[in-house]
Amino acid sequence: MTIQGKTVNIFKAENTDAPLVILNNYMKSNGEIYKKCRELGCPDFTLVEISGLNWDDDMSPWPIPPISENDTPCGGKADEYLELLLKEIIPAVKTELNAEPRTVMLAGYSLAGLFALYAFTKCDLFTAVASCSGSMWFPDFEEYITKYDTTKLPRAIYFSLGDREAHTKNKILQTVEDHTRTIEKHLAKNGINTVFELNKGNHFQQGALRTAKGIKWILEESK
Repeated sequence: MTIQGKTVNIFKAENTDAPLVILNNYMKSNGEIYKKCRELGCPDFTLVEISGLNWDDDMSPWPIPPISENDTPCGGKADEYLELLLKEIIPAVKTELNAEPRTVMLAGYSLAGLFALYAFTKCDLFTAVASCSGSMWFPDFEEYITKYDTTKLPRAIYFSLGDREAHTKNKILQTVEDHTRTIEKHLAKNGINTVFELNKGNHFQQGALRTAKGIKWILEESK
């Protein structure tokens, strides 16, 4: 189905009350991530993939200028998109499923991994998050998260990166691993169940598999 220009694809669980995982996706859904999840032996769950996003705007918490010569600025419209997600997309999904999932989780890759963590600071719907190769290089985001009241954050947060992601000439992107590790350690120190997984490769390798691994972890940790 399509909601305000966003394409919403639903991969249904066997059980009507199974966990619901929301995944914001840069690419149009082709079922690859759900297939990888099944191959990894994920517990039963419903996956909702949302594509057709205004990526640099919808997934960014506040505006920033381009980080490289050929890049585009980020519009900082995450709050607007989150409102659409909470008030229109998720209710429409539940209507389509004719079911009430026992829990709702949020996952994302790259900027969507950043959005997934940011969304937890803005609402209490999601019980766990998977930030896969999340854009923790985003200016001022580490400070934002480390100053946030951790008692309001979820109990399970998955982080991952490729071991080559920080090996770039871009000074801003070089900070991604340091920021990710700092955020993960801060949250763990404050009693949140976290994990940081380092995969082989750069940002553009095995995105579907990395995302599926994150989804598997949050599903298993939230049983």
